[in-house]
Amino acid sequence: MSFNVKFSGILPALITPFGADDKINFSAFENLLTHFRDAGVSGWVPNGSTGEYFSQSTEERRQVLQFVKDFANADEALIAGTNAPATREVIEQTALAKEVGYDNVLLAPPFYTRPAKEELIKHYETVLAEVDVNIVLYSYPLKDGADIPFAVMDHFADNPRVIGIKESSGVLQRAIDITSRYEGKIPLISGSDDIALDFMFWGAESWICGPSNCMARACCELDRLYKMGELDAAKELMKKLYRAMNILERGKFVQKVKFGAELHGFDVGECRAPLGPLTEVEKAEFIEAMQPILAI
Repeated sequence: MSFNVKFSGILPALITPFGADDKINFSAFENLLTHFRDAGVSGWVPNGSTGEYFSQSTEERRQVLQFVKDFANADEALIAGTNAPATREVIEQTALAKEVGYDNVLLAPPFYTRPAKEELIKHYETVLAEVDVNIVLYSYPLKDGADIPFAVMDHFADNPRVIGIKESSGVLQRAIDITSRYEGKIPLISGSDDIALDFMFWGAESWICGPSNCMARACCELDRLYKMGELDAAKELMKKLYRAMNILERGKFVQKVKFGAELHGFDVGECRAPLGPLTEVEKAEFIEAMQPILAI
């Protein structure tokens, strides 16, 4: 089944708020999503690495998917993260997402195993054969230990159910190469946040955006300015965003975006182990970088 989906705008890679009891705080989650909608996002990406899916039970992952699906409007895109270390578990998580009502899933290479290109092709082919969904490929070698080689993209370039690649390698040359090779076939989706404006220039019409958890208005404004052709204004805004985004990219990403959400007044709780709290020095550095963003 082909859905001919095309994404646009800011799609938050959602954090998952936890309460003091370490359970999912759905009241805080609703407040957060309402804020994002008011800021102008165009859809939702729950259960990615920013959402700490790796710390959640299958039932918690189902609850998050259902909550976001119930909140979403009909014109808002939905992409479920269904990653896991083994093909069997990816199929189970993808089938769960489909059951809840997600037609699109975000899939990185299975982490830890570092599959060869032939194994990775077989992995994606198996998921597509088992569950009637579209796949957004997710290239994040720093976290997954494996890239998505061009040989894999070549294989899926004409498959209408492979509907994009979130490129989070941080390598602009690779993004340019993807656009050059697969224009009209596999859309480039921004995932390298501190060079997001460069991705827009090279054809990324959407941005699966972790930083939007703590700078949603600014990210949506950057997307708007670029699409309106106000390039000088977009460049000036990117200058304001760059330092905070670069600090996010340097490590402890989830802890920092959650702390950034707190700076906006949202009670999203701590990260689950093994992710630990930020140091006071790390907090102070991020607070300073966020100051021009909080004013937007």
